Amino acid sequence: MNLSGNLGPNPHSLEVEDLESFDRLVSAGAVHLQGWHAQSLDLRGRSAVLDGLDVAGALFMGCTFDDGVEDGLRRRGALIFPRLAGVPFNPYRSTLYTPGELYAGLAEARYEDLPDARIYQWSIQPGLRHRVDATLASALHDHAIGDALEELAASPPWSGRRMVGVMGGHAAQRGSEDYAAAARLGRLLAQNGFSVATGGGPGAMEAANLGAYLSQADDGALPAALDMLAAVPGFRPSVSAWARAAAAVVERYPGGTPSLGIPTWFYGHEPPNYFATAIAKYFANAIREAILLELCQGGIVFLPGAAGTIQEIFQDACENYYGAREKVTPMVLVGRRHWEHEYPAWPLLRTMAAGRAMEERIFLVDTVDDAVALLRG
Repeated sequence: MNLSGNLGPNPHSLEVEDLESFDRLVSAGAVHLQGWHAQSLDLRGRSAVLDGLDVAGALFMGCTFDDGVEDGLRRRGALIFPRLAGVPFNPYRSTLYTPGELYAGLAEARYEDLPDARIYQWSIQPGLRHRVDATLASALHDHAIGDALEELAASPPWSGRRMVGVMGGHAAQRGSEDYAAAARLGRLLAQNGFSVATGGGPGAMEAANLGAYLSQADDGALPAALDMLAAVPGFRPSVSAWARAAAAVVERYPGGTPSLGIPTWFYGHEPPNYFATAIAKYFANAIREAILLELCQGGIVFLPGAAGTIQEIFQDACENYYGAREKVTPMVLVGRRHWEHEYPAWPLLRTMAAGRAMEERIFLVDTVDDAVALLRG
């Protein structure tokens, strides 16, 4: 799996993503830094150490140095990607986002003044796509997010569980039956040993992350959380009030089960939800959608939705249609009336699958309980 957009793993490179790792490697006797990729390190105060190292072939991305050090490193063969001025995010970050990071200051400030909103506003500035520095910043950022996501997927508890995606309409309102069903789905999936991944936004996505988050809490926690959230049904007219209601649930039930959200600033009108504990937020929506499908080797559950969900159904179907038998993953559509009559994706999906390896891996069910039973086998 290659989520970072590079050409594949390089056995001769070494990712150095925190200062402790840098110091430990140097203390252990490292002298030659060829192949080192140092990412967002504050190396001020380490000029003497750097002077004693062979830095030819090393890559420093967004690192901070004492005055005059950068020129010397370049002369000795290091490649330096500088910190980019005027960019409201770190293009070289080494970890995924958390809700607390994207919503930093939520208790006191409006959403429009928080990091998530500021980044979106930066991304839609007129003429930004024609500026090399801005294009480079967003591309480097998405590469870094992909790299961090790949590391997450390979580490516990994620590596020991099959990941199941939940896709559905962003319009499902808190307090509705559709929202409650999506929350129940997330809870059941997590309780049955799956990791839950969503598009990271509101509606059914938020509900599925909520259900996963509270999967190990007592049986009364989810109904209580749903009641708390119902006071603010949607993110319009106030994202601030919507997010604060979610933050209150997290404060009441801290330390929930991890789940993943993969949203995008391309859809700036959809804020990220507060219940995905790890957030891989991208600028490029096409990359984000492809990565979400690639991650969900346990299958994808499609809840009732409209245009966006239909697009995701057939993007997944296309991969399964052309994929080798061993690469086909389950597709479970929930809601017979919705997918047969209101938005009749199921008849076309079934026709496409006829005679293909995917034919036995597509399902139409009535309830989320049925969906989990199918995936559990």
